[in-house]
Amino acid sequence: MEKIKMTTPLVELDGDEMARIIWHMVKEKLILPYVELKSEYYDLHLKNRDNTNDKVTIDAANAIRKYGVGVKCATITSNSDRKIEYDLKNFLKSPNGTIRDILDGTVFRKPITLETITPLIPRWKKPITIARHSYGDIYASTSMEVDAFTKAELVLTDRDNNEKRTLVYDFKEKGIIIGEYNLDSSIRFFAESCFKHAVEEKTNLMFSAKDTVVKAYDNKFKDIFEELYNEKYKEQFDNLGIKYTYTLIDDAVSRIIKSEGGIIWACKNYDGDVMSDMIATGFGSLALMTSVLVSPDGAHEYEASHGTVKMHYYRHLKGEKTSTNPIAIIFAWTGALRKRGELDGNIELVKFSDSLEKACHDTINSGIMTGDLIEMSSILHKKCVTTEEIIDVISNNIKL
Repeated sequence: MEKIKMTTPLVELDGDEMARIIWHMVKEKLILPYVELKSEYYDLHLKNRDNTNDKVTIDAANAIRKYGVGVKCATITSNSDRKIEYDLKNFLKSPNGTIRDILDGTVFRKPITLETITPLIPRWKKPITIARHSYGDIYASTSMEVDAFTKAELVLTDRDNNEKRTLVYDFKEKGIIIGEYNLDSSIRFFAESCFKHAVEEKTNLMFSAKDTVVKAYDNKFKDIFEELYNEKYKEQFDNLGIKYTYTLIDDAVSRIIKSEGGIIWACKNYDGDVMSDMIATGFGSLALMTSVLVSPDGAHEYEASHGTVKMHYYRHLKGEKTSTNPIAIIFAWTGALRKRGELDGNIELVKFSDSLEKACHDTINSGIMTGDLIEMSSILHKKCVTTEEIIDVISNNIKL
């Protein structure tokens, strides 16, 4: 068959460890045989980020702003162990944090549901989408160790050098301190994107925070959501028969666990990071979760929501076969290709993305799956296969 042509590049961000190995398998076996891929490539391997002093990550984020669509592999965030393991010059920031600081926006994470995979939480019948604010907070924070007998203050200095001071804590012994921030404009876009997504999906929206404890900070989020809802979205919600609610995050967890799903759950940055893993696990696997960052200027960055699968990578290096689930990585590619096709009016590229996703569904529903899904599958006759084997079966199931 003639390969599908692309008119505009998408931005490809390569990653680390087992995710990187699967990334190239997917690209070679499921994308390149069918698509004349146009991409601007950035290697976000941990060592390359270190060698470029993280310039490659900044360049990649700016390229996504330029072209409007990116697809990203999972990457390592360095810590003391990784610094030794990879002989790094510096501790590097989270690449996701760097990209999100540049793009801003909201990350929407939604489980990939399959009729033959039973959720670990039996009440969940419909997908639960996490809408995660992707700017500021703990990911852009500053933290310090504090010596004993040190007074820590929060100091605000305006343009006229007038100061406001608030005591954080008077340390009588050694400790630690952290400072984080956010912007009204970013919170407002976060709220706007959540309301828009709820209207598009005709789905209830819930936002959760902890305004009873973090009064000024979390109240700002709560107030902006409520103001925007009442000014712009209440009538649309009423007409569609959907609801917006705010609740404390501990109450939200209780509600979600007892629900049947079918809701968009908006969370602050760290809350969304944690809760999306809970939702993914509850529906079956971290490798069955889509993730897309939508920026205020309309750029979209697609990625798998799981990590680099370190344990499988070490087994792979020893020559052992692994049964690592590639579905989320495949769906990162299909999401990016579909969006590129939609923006460019490339119907064939959109159809190919749909066909590849259907091939993934057909493969797992036929009983061919990786080890993480075996126990949750309702199929009587099922077979646990390696990563490469399932990619080969998916390739054979693509119908164009």
